[in-house]
Amino acid sequence: MLTREADASRYTLTRDGVLLSVLDYHDDGRTMALTRAFTVPSFRGSGYAAIVVAGAVDDIAARGDRRIDAVCWYVADWFDAHPERADLLRVR
Repeated sequence: MLTREADASRYTLTRDGVLLSVLDYHDDGRTMALTRAFTVPSFRGSGYAAIVVAGAVDDIAARGDRRIDAVCWYVADWFDAHPERADLLRVR
């Protein structure tokens, strides 16, 4: 289950109550800087980071009031692999 934990400035991905992956962010009211994707070491290689990033991008797009700054290298690579979502990126 993907959850946005606004108080902790992160998205979490869990399965059966077990934490799999986390995506930290900083929200300044206009842009959400996605700063760090992390998967618990024992769950790495299962695609969970991609799931949490895709879910966060979908959530941000659905809210419709923020741009995304891909600060984390993994998030930047995810956007490179999904150019159809580039319209959400903050233009520098």
